Amino acid sequence: MKKLFIGLLTLASTTALYAQRTVESITVKTENGTEEIGLPEGMLSETDSLYLDWISKNYINLGENCSASSANPKVSDSIYMDRLKRIPAVIEMPYNDIVREFIDMYATRLRQKVAFILSANNFYMPIIEEALDLYNLPLELKYLPVIESAMNPMATSRQGATGLWQFMLTTGKIYGLKVTSYIDERRDPVKSTRAAARYLKDLYDIYHDWNLVLAAYNCGPGTINKAIRRAGGEKDFWKLYNYLPKETRGYVPAFIAANYIMTYYCEHNISPLEMHMPEGTDTIQINRPLNLQQVAEVCNINLDKLRALNPEYKRDIIPGNEEPYALRLPNNFISCFIDHEDSIYNFKPEIYQTRRATVTVETPKKNSSKSRSSKGAKYYKIRRGDTLGGIASRHGVSISQLRRLNGIKGSNIQAGKTIRIR
Repeated sequence: MKKLFIGLLTLASTTALYAQRTVESITVKTENGTEEIGLPEGMLSETDSLYLDWISKNYINLGENCSASSANPKVSDSIYMDRLKRIPAVIEMPYNDIVREFIDMYATRLRQKVAFILSANNFYMPIIEEALDLYNLPLELKYLPVIESAMNPMATSRQGATGLWQFMLTTGKIYGLKVTSYIDERRDPVKSTRAAARYLKDLYDIYHDWNLVLAAYNCGPGTINKAIRRAGGEKDFWKLYNYLPKETRGYVPAFIAANYIMTYYCEHNISPLEMHMPEGTDTIQINRPLNLQQVAEVCNINLDKLRALNPEYKRDIIPGNEEPYALRLPNNFISCFIDHEDSIYNFKPEIYQTRRATVTVETPKKNSSKSRSSKGAKYYKIRRGDTLGGIASRHGVSISQLRRLNGIKGSNIQAGKTIRIR
């Protein structure tokens, strides 16, 4: 797999695996004036609609972890630098005007988004930390989904990148994430996180620098390799900065800012939202087709919550007949599924299991009158010298009957031909 990865992704042409994203930018003041840099996808989603959507489903209420207020305290550069140095991170997190701009965005314009992300962390972070630990990766990478998807497994960019880690279709397939009409494993928090960990590890084997790994995750190894060549072989993100695409320039500063705000949110008067998701969940292997609505109705579990726990199923249908798939349920509903399994599968099949395995094609019924008229038909081969009248007289039928049965007009007949007598 690693040879395949390096062979595919280190070529300049492989940037086709990465969508050319429509970049929204901000103007940043620097020591040399101003410049425009792009914003990552996770900072561009509709915060208000996302928040209201979850509120309407009774998933979240205001939490009480910190004293929340709309006021963001002023913070000096020296305090920012000191706080960044205190984060126990392997990945270098330097401070500059660009990093500050992103921190200020999270602390002001995106405060509500941060409150939501902090609540989502409680559910997804154990999954992410376990995968990073399994592959011996820096744990601060756990905040990469903050800038990729705002910790929303259902997130889909305008270019088709999907899930917590915003995998494009082709890259996801390289790392074993299946996408069909029914499932999209890029939206599966467990499978996509394991895939992202393998991807990040492969990128590190190429660059041996985590800031370049982050940049390559954003725009693709081919683009990073071009920037390195244009910069005369430099392999420091900040020296490659001006050779990178606009969005990638802001990607590493946004990652640093995400680590900062997820660590020091209380100091900015941001309080996490309390998400009403189950504290404990477990999975059941499904081996035959099942609709989530069957589970919801028989076990009396909220359908939206069930969908939130199983975001990989695009149409509420677990295929099950191709290979086993996991159904994630709150711990207190596991026993209900086990005790009522047959009832769940058999619940309203005429509504939820309408896909037919076989169909019968009916043969059209023959016209009964035509069938009766054809039975016992008699034919005669015309001889030289025969006339229509003579044939009719010989067989006891009328000339008009012969004409009607054979479509004859007049009295001309031809020797050697066969006509129907009755």
